[in-house]
Amino acid sequence: MAISENPLSVKRVLVLEDNFIIAMEAEDILKSIGVEHVEIATNLDQARSLIDVHSFDFAFLDVNLGNETSFEFAEVLMARGTVFGFVTGYGESSVFPLGLRDIPRITKPFNEVSMASLLSTAADPSSVGA
Repeated sequence: MAISENPLSVKRVLVLEDNFIIAMEAEDILKSIGVEHVEIATNLDQARSLIDVHSFDFAFLDVNLGNETSFEFAEVLMARGTVFGFVTGYGESSVFPLGLRDIPRITKPFNEVSMASLLSTAADPSSVGA
């Protein structure tokens, strides 16, 4: 499988990103690598509502959501068994809570290759919370 291909198991993805332009860019990239359905949430309330209604194969979580972070939401996804990864401008692991430091992440700006690489973690659900 080429690095810019989507694992067949990933059809529905949640993008939690407070910058709508960046979220739209993520959606375009995800669709270009074969994801069938992308839902965008620009805040935690929208993200919570979406996971209450839909199941997702993967979630991309921006860490910094203005005056809050996605860390608590990540814990909810872990409890549900939803595979996710972080998209962040933070390079240091020390910013992340201990239980989330090993979750795969990519840095901004992202591209097709980096997003496909992060998506590939969905092929190994045991990586959630590892």
